[in-house]
Amino acid sequence: MDELTHLDAQGRARMVDVGGKAITRRVCVARGSVQMAKATLARIVEGRIAKGDVLATARIAGIQAAKRTSEWIPLAHPMPIDSVEVVLEPSPAGDALWIEARVQAHWRTGVEMEALVAVSAAGLTVYDMCKAIDREMVVDRIRLVAKQGGKSGTFLRSGEADVALESDRGGSHE
Repeated sequence: MDELTHLDAQGRARMVDVGGKAITRRVCVARGSVQMAKATLARIVEGRIAKGDVLATARIAGIQAAKRTSEWIPLAHPMPIDSVEVVLEPSPAGDALWIEARVQAHWRTGVEMEALVAVSAAGLTVYDMCKAIDREMVVDRIRLVAKQGGKSGTFLRSGEADVALESDRGGSHE
């Protein structure tokens, strides 16, 4: 395992100096889900949630959170993000909302945290908008599934299907 770069020689937290690193294309995909009652998911899909359009609101929350990751995560660098895509899709079993965030930047450091924060914020937004009818919901399995760029190269989590790292996947995924 590589050394933990967020620690100094005395083991204290520090923000890594990325000033000397080259600006390169970075892409990350993260996924998660919100487990819920089938009736809750049906109401989301049918647009029958009193607070409004859950899918649109969660998508916007995820995009906004990705752009503000350095305000959520103390040692994350603020960075210019090229694009953020957040996709929310009902599971085939009808008991979960699947969330995927894809973040791209041309910068000196990766966008793993931006993708993970986007999924987290989207999931928490779903919970917030639906908690009045389903307090049993669980925001679950938030994970990095793919990354490309930087010194460590490409990472693809085993067992994950349909991970696209291309710059344009095109079309809606809902």
